[in-house]
Amino acid sequence: MTVDEALSGLKKLAMEREDIRQALLETRNAASPVSAFCRLAGELGFPIYEMDLVMAGEEYYAAMRRSTNGGGENSPLLEGEDDYYEIFMAQIS
Repeated sequence: MTVDEALSGLKKLAMEREDIRQALLETRNAASPVSAFCRLAGELGFPIYEMDLVMAGEEYYAAMRRSTNGGGENSPLLEGEDDYYEIFMAQIS
């Protein structure tokens, strides 16, 4: 299962079950939010490893920058929007 597949499945589950959505959102309050998120995702059947999550975000962002005028001023993503954790949190908020 890829990180994208795991996040998609996790998002679907979070939208179906309020208790899971709230538990995922609560990971923001942990001392290490991404670690807490990945641990909970694994417990829910969607194994996501921290480094895989970080790398997937960076790869997506790099591909986007390459496809948009070399990533100059017209790039549609702002700095930091390669963070899949924050993007996921925004989607389920």
